[in-house]
Amino acid sequence: MNSVPDLPAPVDGRAEGKRRKDIAHQLLPPHRERVVRSAQRALLKHMLTHGTATADDVRAAVTLPDGVSPVCLGAAPGALARLCIIRRIGFVESSRACAHARPVSVWELADREAALAWLAVHPPIAAPEAE
Repeated sequence: MNSVPDLPAPVDGRAEGKRRKDIAHQLLPPHRERVVRSAQRALLKHMLTHGTATADDVRAAVTLPDGVSPVCLGAAPGALARLCIIRRIGFVESSRACAHARPVSVWELADREAALAWLAVHPPIAAPEAE
């Protein structure tokens, strides 16, 4: 006789977090490309001037459309890091009160010339016309 009940397998927190992030990113199709592009441009411009950047810097620079959560800004660094234009160098506590001092990545430029080239071929995307 087994007295220990069968418990559900523990949820992989990282996998669940990634799943939730992917769902959040799917909710902004009408604005996604424009918002992510704006965030990527803000990230690179801040790094070109200051050397490093965090999500706090991007959040301060990007105006989000009504109803779009700032969580979408987390998509900004991924493609730039995969292109080896930027790299993560650590973490700091967020300086935004609403972020409750959670850790945010600190990014630095890995390739200044590549950053300038990326900005040149990825201009801002205009907001869609109101219908």
